[in-house]
Amino acid sequence: MSSAKPIREAEARGPLVGVLGGGQLGRMLALAGLPLGARFLFVDPDPVSPAAEIGEHLALDYAAPEALERLAACDVVTYEFENVPVDAALAIAEKTTLAPSLRALATAQDRWLEKSCFRDLSIPTAPFYNVESPAELSDALVLTGFPAVLKTRRLGYDGKGQRVLRTDAEVAAAVAELGTGGYLLEGFVPFERELSLIGARAPDGSIAFYPLVENHHENGILRLTLAPAPDVSPERQRSAEAHMASLLEHLDYVGVLALELFQVGGRLLANEMAPRVHNSGHFTIEGAVTSQFEQHLRAVLGLPLGSTALYGPAAMLNCIGSLPDPRAVLAVPHAHLHDYGKALRPGRKVGHVTLRAADGGALAERLATLRPLIW
Repeated sequence: MSSAKPIREAEARGPLVGVLGGGQLGRMLALAGLPLGARFLFVDPDPVSPAAEIGEHLALDYAAPEALERLAACDVVTYEFENVPVDAALAIAEKTTLAPSLRALATAQDRWLEKSCFRDLSIPTAPFYNVESPAELSDALVLTGFPAVLKTRRLGYDGKGQRVLRTDAEVAAAVAELGTGGYLLEGFVPFERELSLIGARAPDGSIAFYPLVENHHENGILRLTLAPAPDVSPERQRSAEAHMASLLEHLDYVGVLALELFQVGGRLLANEMAPRVHNSGHFTIEGAVTSQFEQHLRAVLGLPLGSTALYGPAAMLNCIGSLPDPRAVLAVPHAHLHDYGKALRPGRKVGHVTLRAADGGALAERLATLRPLIW
């Protein structure tokens, strides 16, 4: 008779990761985590969240007692979007590990706090001013001049919660459209292109960066990412990494962080950060040795960070409102279709296509074939 002791069920199972939010980012986190043996619990009020097919899903408010109780029993809790109620995140952090940090979450939720954090760390930005009243807005416009960008302090993404002001006549209309509450007024940046940097920090302080990528938007929504960004000097890459490293350390950050940047001449100006896996990092799923999703899980679970090396030039195309014919997409060499399982409607991110090639010429040819299929 064998003397081996039976393994308890709890010992035979991997770590339980709680995720606030159940959208496509949570779905892709779970897809990356299953091979690592991780299990997932998603909390999202939407009963048809994309992540529900991949792990257990509680269709509850984030602060619901049952949700908080279940999340407190997880080995670690993370989040896939930055508008998680801070009170709920605080209650979770008091019971178990929350990563990224509560400080990072609170800072990223408020554009004034976010830009102030950049300023305090000597990360260059456009001029910005906190605006609480019509008089303060008028005073700030004297300093920025036209054009300027008026943004709500909270709840802005994919071009929402902001308006470009070009004349006095547009000011009242913008305020009426954006609603009441605090605003941030920024000087308009005539940028040459938008770049973003994806990085990650582990609990032991080790940091890994992916190459800078170039992003192209349409109606405020990301449509195309090119990786690595063309014509990026080593000095520019080092400058972006230095900015992110200061943020990661200042925020005692654990997990993946995205930093969006404007290139203006030889300078990089920080636009905003996202304390989570990011749309502009989707190319890493097939384009890098370690995807941003696996990297995030490695970090929050205390595992060694993976290689961020690319296999070659890569791209990501977002599918907005509709999905292309899978046969046509998959006929393109090294093209990969990701369907989020979401209901199709105009303006909604419902999937993406990643693409890679051995060189820039081949990538450009394949992009020329794919773009008409997607938009």
